[in-house]
Amino acid sequence: METYDYAIVGAGMAGASIAAELLRLDGEDKRIVILEAEDHPGYHTTGRSAAFWSETYGGPDIAPLSLASKEYLDRHGFLHERGALHLASQDDPAAADRFLSQYARTGAKLRAVGRDALLERVPGLRPRWIGGVEEPGCSDIDVAALHQHYLGMAKRGGARLRCRARLTGAERSQGQWTLTLERGDPVRARVLVNAAGAWADCVAALSGAQPVGITPYRRTIVQLELETPPPAQLPLGLDLAGTFYFKPDGNRLWLSPHDEVESAACDAAPDELSVAQAIDRFQHAVDWPVRRVESRWAGLRSFAPDRLPVYGFDPAVENFFWFAGQGGFGIQTAPAAARLAAQIAEGTHRDAMTLDLHPERYDPGRFG
Repeated sequence: METYDYAIVGAGMAGASIAAELLRLDGEDKRIVILEAEDHPGYHTTGRSAAFWSETYGGPDIAPLSLASKEYLDRHGFLHERGALHLASQDDPAAADRFLSQYARTGAKLRAVGRDALLERVPGLRPRWIGGVEEPGCSDIDVAALHQHYLGMAKRGGARLRCRARLTGAERSQGQWTLTLERGDPVRARVLVNAAGAWADCVAALSGAQPVGITPYRRTIVQLELETPPPAQLPLGLDLAGTFYFKPDGNRLWLSPHDEVESAACDAAPDELSVAQAIDRFQHAVDWPVRRVESRWAGLRSFAPDRLPVYGFDPAVENFFWFAGQGGFGIQTAPAAARLAAQIAEGTHRDAMTLDLHPERYDPGRFG
């Protein structure tokens, strides 16, 4: 039976990035295996991202992780500046001020703008949109390249990736985990890392750990062909009331109704009502005729009850490590999150990227 230092369940962005960061740390060589249930890594949430980096995505409590990750993402060429406009409607004229107040102490670079500034960037905006907040640092993120970057780092460090290796059982004895898989031989490992995304609580239950209440929610994305292609420099547009967002993709437009529907952990499929809601809300935002819906898809965003990620060793089950509950922000926070989690797991000092983060905020022990 193969024996490893770390067995990581899940080969999406979470599993790939923590494997890479564990192997990057100085010290003795580590043997790592990444166990992926699907035919290839990144099939679920990682492969269905809306692909943007935003200082405000996930809320003020997530901003420190996002800001700590930006330099790494920039340096490796994964970000391409786009800018964002958070739109305020006449139904809630104070929304922009509240939004700015929320992020006042995070270091996010934001500024209030009026309707004229909105029209310069989003021509055809309907009269009900009276102002908003500009976020110039918002960028497109190359999710596939970032994921391959971490998978490549892990492979070069000696990690083994096993696909079609769904976990079916986990038992701990004599300081080792024995993991049984749906296909292939079982493996042993000193530490079991739960990077299973929507399946994180399922992996916990299989391993004898108490689930912490990580719940998957469905998010729908629609790709539209418009009668006229969107402006080349169109920013990401988001309703401050949280009812839609849209961004260009070449000559097409990606659109979401910002839906959040509780779901079982599954291969998520788009809901036709959510698709219809997205188009209706979009047409109430701008006067751009829609020619057709080219494609649609859905992904699962998984949250702990307090909407903060869960990083650290389980308080009751020895060497069961949580790296989960990262909602839709797990891609844009991957550099800082994975490095912090690896430092926690190895008991090493934090570095410049993670020094200002507070790991106790993410500890699974907070759930009791």
